[in-house]
Amino acid sequence: MKVVSKQRNSRMCVICGLDNPSGVRAPFYNMADGSVMSRFRFRFEHQSYPGRVHGGIITAMLDEMGLRGLWAKTLDENQFGVTISLESHFRKPVLYDCDLLARGVLISNTSRFFAVEATVMDLFGHILADGTLKYMKLDATQISAGVAVHEQMPYLIEDGVKAIDYRV
Repeated sequence: MKVVSKQRNSRMCVICGLDNPSGVRAPFYNMADGSVMSRFRFRFEHQSYPGRVHGGIITAMLDEMGLRGLWAKTLDENQFGVTISLESHFRKPVLYDCDLLARGVLISNTSRFFAVEATVMDLFGHILADGTLKYMKLDATQISAGVAVHEQMPYLIEDGVKAIDYRV
């Protein structure tokens, strides 16, 4: 599927923070169909049982796809919100040190709320985890008083990715 543009990364977020030594450091792409996608790897530091990724980190990736799903559909990184509910399902073990895909699709959007369906899958399209996430829209200053959001999300590093092979 064609990549339309790339989204910013933050400094310290556990999923997208490029300065976080324990973070996933995942890149995010706005796709031609209005979804957001990421090709990433969980690492040894993200494990629960040996060989498997901790469910909380998997859920954090699903949650990250939420706001980014809104941004991908609207192409507006100035909209923010907080998670108000999250339902996640773990379908198969998620292994670390292997390439994975995540995808987020906006399923509803009102003036105060939005919802996203998110998945983590392997490169063969097998769904490993998925979830439905609901958010309340808030101004960034209401979420993190005194913090300039785009100072915390300064990285827009183009990497030449033009398409992500996505199998349903």
